This record gives sequence, structure tokens and C-alpha cells, in this order.
Amino acid sequence: MALSGEIQPQIAEGIDRKALTTLRNRFMGINRSRLQRVLQALPSRQYNVLQLIPLLFDVNHPLLPGYISRLTPHGLAAYVPDQNVLLGAQALTRSFSYRRHPAGFTAEIQALYLMGSGGTIAQSDQSDLDIWVCHTPTLSTGAIAELAAKCQQISDWAITQGCEAHFHLVNPASFSLGDRDNALSIEDCGSTQHYLLLDEFYRTAILLGGRFPLWWLVPAYEEKHYVSFTRQLIDKRFIREQNSLDLGHMARIPAGEYVGAGLWQLFKGIESPYKSVLKLLLTEVYAGEHPEVSCLSLDFKQAVYANRLALDELDPYVMLYRRIERYLLDRKENERLELVRRCLYIKADVHLSKRIGSLGWKRSLMEKLVSEWHWDTRQLQQMDNRHLWRVGEVTRERQQLVSELTHSYRFLAQFGRSNDVINQINSRDLSLLGRRLYAAFERKAGKIEVINPGIAPDLSEPLMTLAQRHGKDQVQASWSLFRGTLGQNELNDHIPLKYTRHLIELIAWAHRNGLADASTRIAVHPGDSALSEFELNSLLATLRQHFPLPLPALTEIALSRPSQPCQSLLLINVGLDPLPLTSQKNLHLISSHTDALGYSGLRDNLILSIDQVTLNSWNELQVSRFEGEQACVQALCDYLNKAHEHRHHPDLQVACFCRNRSSAIADRVAQLFKDATRQLLVEPPSRFLLQVQNSFQILERKDGLIAVTRLADRDRLMRYLGTGRHNYSPLALDRFALQGQDTALILGQSRVGETKVFYRLLPNRQAEISVLDELGALWRTRQPCSNEQTLLLPLLRFLHSIGLRRQFNQSLEASLRQEPLSIYAIRPAADGQPLRLESQRVPDHGIETDYYAVQAIAGPGDDQSLKVTIFCGQKEFSELDHGATLFGAAAEHILQQRTRTEKYPCYITDLDLSAIDPTGNMQTVNYLRYRQQLEDALNTAMGIARN
Repeated sequence: MALSGEIQPQIAEGIDRKALTTLRNRFMGINRSRLQRVLQALPSRQYNVLQLIPLLFDVNHPLLPGYISRLTPHGLAAYVPDQNVLLGAQALTRSFSYRRHPAGFTAEIQALYLMGSGGTIAQSDQSDLDIWVCHTPTLSTGAIAELAAKCQQISDWAITQGCEAHFHLVNPASFSLGDRDNALSIEDCGSTQHYLLLDEFYRTAILLGGRFPLWWLVPAYEEKHYVSFTRQLIDKRFIREQNSLDLGHMARIPAGEYVGAGLWQLFKGIESPYKSVLKLLLTEVYAGEHPEVSCLSLDFKQAVYANRLALDELDPYVMLYRRIERYLLDRKENERLELVRRCLYIKADVHLSKRIGSLGWKRSLMEKLVSEWHWDTRQLQQMDNRHLWRVGEVTRERQQLVSELTHSYRFLAQFGRSNDVINQINSRDLSLLGRRLYAAFERKAGKIEVINPGIAPDLSEPLMTLAQRHGKDQVQASWSLFRGTLGQNELNDHIPLKYTRHLIELIAWAHRNGLADASTRIAVHPGDSALSEFELNSLLATLRQHFPLPLPALTEIALSRPSQPCQSLLLINVGLDPLPLTSQKNLHLISSHTDALGYSGLRDNLILSIDQVTLNSWNELQVSRFEGEQACVQALCDYLNKAHEHRHHPDLQVACFCRNRSSAIADRVAQLFKDATRQLLVEPPSRFLLQVQNSFQILERKDGLIAVTRLADRDRLMRYLGTGRHNYSPLALDRFALQGQDTALILGQSRVGETKVFYRLLPNRQAEISVLDELGALWRTRQPCSNEQTLLLPLLRFLHSIGLRRQFNQSLEASLRQEPLSIYAIRPAADGQPLRLESQRVPDHGIETDYYAVQAIAGPGDDQSLKVTIFCGQKEFSELDHGATLFGAAAEHILQQRTRTEKYPCYITDLDLSAIDPTGNMQTVNYLRYRQQLEDALNTAMGIARN
């Protein structure tokens, strides 16, 4: 049974043309009322823009905005401007005179529609004008380009009038078939949302001029037969085809569209959640009803046919709310419903707790709704004072918004898979969205949580208090941040905005969430720390400088790749004084030892802590802290490991604001990180020697990670340097390591395949001899020196002998490529200058001839020890003959060959180890070590102690 005034056209029974006229008039009446509401809400200049837009598309006048050329498409179907519009045009240019189009003229613009929130409870002063420009399907590519240029010129002119207008070209013929430009709407997420966009169009669009939608005249119960029904309307001349615009039907929405639309709204919702929650929930409602969906546009059309024309109840956002409300009440999800109500209230932007501004229809409608919701005055005041919301309110609201966004993501993923609509495109979109949600909301160690994703416009605090709170009852000490300026005795009476274990994490949180800006003043209660107001303000200024807000927009390219560090800020000794005793006495140490890792004669380590603040490519701000004597090395390894992992060196900045030597400390750390990066992250990598106080650290890349070998003192370092290696690995020295020592000079000469001999004359007729072998290992000994010219002959003879042995185990070509031996004297420089190297010639005589040969042959014994045979000249001494007295017998024989009774050391001139090194590839340093052991045994037997 039809309700009073309800119209139910039946094509089979014949349609009353008067009924169609009545339906059209109802829709046009709603259209006029909505347009009037739009115009009432606009300021005068924006009002004039909207009034003139139809005229600017109807005419092509060179003095009006939008003129491109005389061939630009124009003419708006059935449009006749009123007197007010013409006066507005003449205000722009007095020479304008409107002329009707001549008979036979074909209007190339079929219709203009204002789309979106205009004329609804959601319209606000910030609302843009989104206008569909529906043109004739026969326009050429060139004509469409000219029309697009015309739209752009009108947009540019509108901006000068304080109005933001966006125009979207629509070809009705192709659009009705689902074929359209992906860039149709700034609210668009791609071509897969055709029907949901059409649903929004039919329930929100306001006709500004031109043809009315043919869809108006098709009853909802005939939607599935839309094509045949409209064909009969036209063929039987119930309507004229040139008066209507066919954009298609709403009989069915493909399941994939819900996934596409939901993804797009979620993308937007991460930064502006209030704007997206309503549409996300509508998508969930539709998806829950799929495939038999009664979309809102059909509800709207049914209401018009049923003569339910109350403008407030037909408001698109009110209808949207009513549908969501029914859905959530049925599911008994009251918390989600309250969130929806807050979103609608914020969208409406009507401050009901304040008796100011317009008392018009929006306020009346909103008052009716909040009355239904049973909101009291206190709740209205809280909503109206959203601009005053602070951390507590924002954090609570964020929890619900994040929960809603996360729920929507899981719902979309489950719906898409259960309906088998997760294709390659939206599967990628789902993955990207998962990453975006993870980056925005996932908690993890060291990550600074963003608490204000578009909830409150400003969280900045003019006054705050920062205090260190002592640990007690097994609770660690922490730092707390309070609103306002508080005295020490007031702290326990107030709840902190946030507290953290370490200071930088807290102030980074205050910066990232906008609590502490350039105008904020912070009182400091430093507790046991050395933090001063100067240091705190400097730290905040540094964070603002290196991580300015807002951060750059997160791009799809960045999300498609693993997150990687982009910027890294190292803050040294935050709240710490590296020289507290000198500070207490107001003294300043003056020392030639200026290295921050070994300062003064005491070699103090001035780097007590490093806080690393890193911004990665997903806009995550993370803080990590390193403390203690190893802080610098640990921070360096962490930085190098991440840089190697991501094949990317983040932009590195270093700052220090502690009381003593802050600039020098910052410069030292910056240079150290730069030098270590240059050595360890190249291919092939070098080892890196760093000296911290009196200990040494060797950094080496192993299996993709930086390994650290700690050597407690110089003796352990020398043992490490003398250890044989399987492959050559350059050893680079930090610029302060072994500073001024001959070892640094020697290590700097290392070259693969080259053996070099160094000597340095010492007091008391002694000399120190060093050998840097072909793989960079260092061997060192001391021996008497009566003559510099003959000092090295025993060693050179030995090196020559093992060199010959290696040649015999190589091809002739390889033996000819063997690098010659190099010799350097280490000389002291005058006037306190550093030591220097002086190249020496290899002696011409005495290496290959004119010496008493002492050869040793060693092989493995039964008990894994070496069995040694010694040849003194041509006389053999073996353990088979002499047993434990082998070295004594050989020593006695050697002494008998000497003409002088003076005792001086014996030197091995050749050593054969072929029994344990059949390839002849044993490293030189190992030969020298075996030689040293044999020489020590011989010289001990001769009664000569080793030097």
C-alpha cells in the first residue's frame, strides 16, 4: 500500500508523465534547498565564485576567468543566468554583456555538479568546492585539453577570491560503463571504486546547471533493470534524452570496491582519523550486507519517492550516521558508536556549548542529535574545547582511534580474502597499508610514540617542569615531565605528562609530539645529574634543527622498501660532566693529551654516554643509549652495523653541551665515526685500531657485523699484531691511536705481499728491530748493536734464506714477481717533532756469502713437539745423537769456532720447516717466531741472556 504522496512507477502498467514531473520536481526542490544552504554558509567572495562558475562554463568571454581560446568547449545545457549572476560578471569586467546562444548551438558542457559535503551538516569554512564538469562524449583530445586548461584557470582565479575549487572532467558515456580517469577526485583511490564514488555522488551532488541525473527517475526496485527501464523512458518519450544525464546505476557494488575504498580511507585516516572513521564504518556496513546491499543513495531515492522530504533527515551525513548507528547498536558496540558520534560532531564543527555564531539549521540539527545521544553540558564543553586538549585527553582518544583503524584493517583483509578479491594490486596496497599502520602506531623499544595523529590542533605547552626522580624500593631513577612550573616540593602532588628512564627519550617525545616548541619555557630540577637549563635548551634546539616538524610526508616508495636510517643525531654526555672535580674547583686542565678518549696525562675517557636519535625512512623516530667506558665503541659499532645492513650511511650529526670540553668532544666523535666508516664499510674492509685510555680496541667486519677485540694494554696489542693471519687485512689506525709512537709509523707502511724491516737505535748500544711481513703481522725484538752497518745482517740472511725456499715452491714466473725487501731506519726528529722513517739500502755484501751458517731443520715429533736438527757449518747435531743436550752441544761447537773469547749472540741463518709446511707458504712472522725460540735456546746454552 502506497503512503500518502508516494510514487511507484510501473513501466508495464504505463507511467504517468505527471508522476515523473512530480519526482523530478521533488529532487530539484531538495537540490535548490541544499544549494541555498551551501550559499548561506559561504563568505561573500566565495559566494560570488560559486554563483559565477556556471556562467564561466556557459560563455567563452576573453575578459572573464577561464578563457583559453575561442575554440575552448563551452555552453552549459539549459542554463540561463539570473540578474545577480550577470551583475557579478559585470563586476569583473564592465564590458561583459550576456548573449544567448544562437539557434542550433550545441552546448558542450552537459552539467555541473557540486560534490561532497556542501549543503550538509559537515560543510565548514574549510570545505573546498569539488565540481564535476560533465562534457559531451564527442569532444576531441585537444578540446578536452583546452577544457582542462579552462578549469585550471578558473581554479587559479578562485584562489585569488579566497576559495579553493577543484574541477574534475567527466565523460558521461564512458563513466556510466565504469571507465574513468583515476585522477577524477582528490578523494579517489583508483578506478576500482567506481560504484562507491557513484553512490556518494547520487546522495551528495548538487546540480549547479545543466542536465539532471536520469537515475532520479528510476525507482529503487527497478535498479537492477536500470538499462531497459531508462531505454523505455526515452524511447517512449516519457522524457527527452537531451534533458537528462546518464551516469549509470547502483544495482550492484563489486566486493573488491570495499577493499579499495577502505584502503584509501585508512591511508588518509592515519593522519586525519576523524575524517575517515565515518567512511570506514560505512564501508564495513556495506561489506557486511554484501552482496544484497541497500546503499545510502538508494535509501535517499526511496525517501524521495515516498515523499519523505524532510531536508534534515535527507542530509547525506545524517543518513550515513543513522545507518552506522543501527549497525553498531545491533552489534552492541557502544564504544565504537560513541567514537562515531564524536567524529560527526567534530565534522559538523558546531560548538553547542557556546552561544555564539549562527543559530541556523546546522545548530538545530546538531542539538537534536546530541539530545538523542544524551550528551551533557560537560561533554559538549570538552568537545568544543578540543583545541585545548592536552596529553591526557589526546592519549585516551588516540587509543580508540588506533583501535578503530586497526579493526578496519583486519576487517578489510579478512573480507577481501573470504570473497577472493585480494588481487595483485590491492594485495600490494594491503601490505603497504600494514607497513604504514606499523610505522605510525606500533610500539617498540626506543621508538618515540606519536600521540596526536590529527586529534588536537596544538599540544604545545608554554610552561613545563623537568625533574629527575630518585629510584627507591627497587625502582630505577627516571626523568619526569610536568605541565606548568613546579617547585621541588610540589612534584609528588602532580601526575607527570610522561616519565622515562633516560632524559633524551623524554625530550625527544616532547619535541615529536609538539609539546615543547621554541616558545616553551622549562624549569629544571636536575637531581644528581649535571643537567643545566642551558644544556636542556640547547638539546631541544638541536632536535628542532635536525628533525623539524612536520616531518616530510611518508611516500609509497619509502614504504615499499625496508625501513632504513636516514638521519642520525649523536648527543654526547647528556646530563653528565666528564670532569666533575675540575668543575667543582672551577679549574680548567691544560694538557698536550687532548684526545677525548684519552685526555690529559691520566688518559681520562671524557665520553661517558651517547644518546643516538635516529629518523628512519618510515618517519619513525628512535632513541638508543650507550653508557660507560665502552659507550663510544658500542655506539660506533651500532652505527656501522646498521649502515652496513642497509647499504646506506645516514646523515650523521654530533652535538655535545656538557660543561667541560663539549666542542672538542663533539668534534672527536664526529671525526671518529667518519674515519671508521671510511675504513670498515668499504670493500674490502680494513681493520680499525682505536685507543681508549690505555687499552686498545680492534674493530673488524666479520660475517656482516662489526666484531671488537679488546686488548687491555700495549703488551697484549703487540701480541695481537704479531699473530699470523690467513689473509691480508689492512690495519687502519685512528688518528689518536699510538700517537707519536714508532709502532704507528711502522703499521702505516703495511702492503700486501711486501716484507719490510725497521730498526731504531736505543741507548746503551741496543737496537729495536721490527719486521712487518707480507700479511701485515708485526714481529719485534731487541738486540745489541755495536755497528749500525752490520746490525741487520743476521736477520737479512735469514729472510733471504726463507725467501729462496718460497721461490723454489713457486713457478718461475711467480718467483720473479716477488717483492724485494725494504729497510727503514726510525730516526728521532729535531725540536720535538714526530719520529720519521728513513729508507735504507739493502747491503751489497754479507747476506749471501762470508758468514758462518747455522741452519735448523724442524719436523713434528711423536708427542706433537718439534724435533730439531742443527747444522753448524757442515756439522750436524740431532736429538738422536745428543738428546736433551742438543742445544748445549751445538753451542759449545759454535763457541769453539770463534777466534775471540768475547761472548755475543748466535743467530740462525736458515730454517727449514718443510716437514710441517710442505707448501712453503708459512707466514714470515711464524718463521721468525720459531727462529726466536731456537736462538733463545742456543744463546741460553752459550750463557747469553736474551735482551
